[in-house]
Amino acid sequence: MAKAHISATNATDKTIRAIDRKRERERRFILNKARDNADEFATLVTQRLMDRNVLEINSVQGVRDAFVSQLRALPEMEEFDIQMKVAPIRTLIPDPNILSLYLTGYVIEDLIKNPAIEDIFGEDADVYRAIDSIFKVLRPPQ
Repeated sequence: MAKAHISATNATDKTIRAIDRKRERERRFILNKARDNADEFATLVTQRLMDRNVLEINSVQGVRDAFVSQLRALPEMEEFDIQMKVAPIRTLIPDPNILSLYLTGYVIEDLIKNPAIEDIFGEDADVYRAIDSIFKVLRPPQ
């Protein structure tokens, strides 16, 4: 029986595929957990953004409802739509949490149009850090 030849390229490809599978499992876990606990997380994110003076809000309930609808819709969204939202800010933080990155893009691009929002303050990284301070508990330790 012939001996299987394993090249360095083949080993590298296997490693890359294993990393991709791990990231995809982590992504699905985070998005599903966020959907399952959307009410709690929406309240926490809204409060954190107000506490850190990132958002100036007319209606807390309006902003909270906007976050709830986003968190519930995320697991069913097309990968393309998620990637389009995070593309402009992908390099903001090394090894970002996909959920925090998506919600940062949502706050910067879409939430500003919500009638419950008066203004958004700070830089993109400030918004990301405020949001990620809530969702970092969902990431497994590295």
